Amino acid sequence: MSYDVLIIGGGPAGLSAAVNVRARGKTALVVSNPLEENPLWRSERVDNHLGFPGATGRELLEAFRSHAERSGAEFAEGRVLNTVFAGDRWYVSVGSEVRESRALVLAAGVARGRKFPGEEEFLGRGVSYCATCDGMLYRGRRVAVIGYAPSAEKEAEFLGSIGCEVTYVSRPRAVSVTGGSTVEAVTCDGQVIPAEGVFILRPAMAPGDLFPGLAVEDGYVTVDRTMATNLPGLFAAGDCTGGPLQVSKAVGEGLIAGQSAARWVDAQNRKKTNE
Repeated sequence: MSYDVLIIGGGPAGLSAAVNVRARGKTALVVSNPLEENPLWRSERVDNHLGFPGATGRELLEAFRSHAERSGAEFAEGRVLNTVFAGDRWYVSVGSEVRESRALVLAAGVARGRKFPGEEEFLGRGVSYCATCDGMLYRGRRVAVIGYAPSAEKEAEFLGSIGCEVTYVSRPRAVSVTGGSTVEAVTCDGQVIPAEGVFILRPAMAPGDLFPGLAVEDGYVTVDRTMATNLPGLFAAGDCTGGPLQVSKAVGEGLIAGQSAARWVDAQNRKKTNE
């Protein structure tokens, strides 16, 4: 199914964007990890969001999500693996599925952590970011799962269920991938693990990896006052655009990004009508 606006991230910025897209009569799909994986969920007290003094992060997220659901936004759980803009549409890979939209709002928070030695070199040659997508390629073979996302253990269990010989490593500090033409081993905190496949499962990918050519400065997405990026139909909001990393700032930027994405869709519709 095609949507007017697809929103990557289900935190305050993404949910605010969804509400504002729907307020302008456009369809909206929010793609995110489970709500409890959002860092805000673990905050015991949030005092700096207007009107909600002393609320927990969980209370805020549940209220935001409920509002977005009541507005008519749709939701899909999963990690976005890559994106392509073709013609006048964005195509977004979510796990093993492809979603389509006229505009995108990137609100996935801050992707922490640099690539490991060998990770980029062996990407597609033994390194993968999605067990359910690529797992069958390694059926009956030795694989390692490097887990940083809370859902990583479930993906490791999936690999085991389809016949992979799985070694699961939770949050190692030092990782390097080695091999010849393909992956042969991964080293985690000094321990060498023979493996033909290495699944590196982080909560989110860096914006520059998801969107080749995206303007980024000091790790943060560059936007203008409408939250537009340098790529067509792509807007960004929240922590991924820089500090202050606060709920109020994320909600406000999500509002602007949602409005701007809806206006982009309207402009594209007018352009198509006039052709």
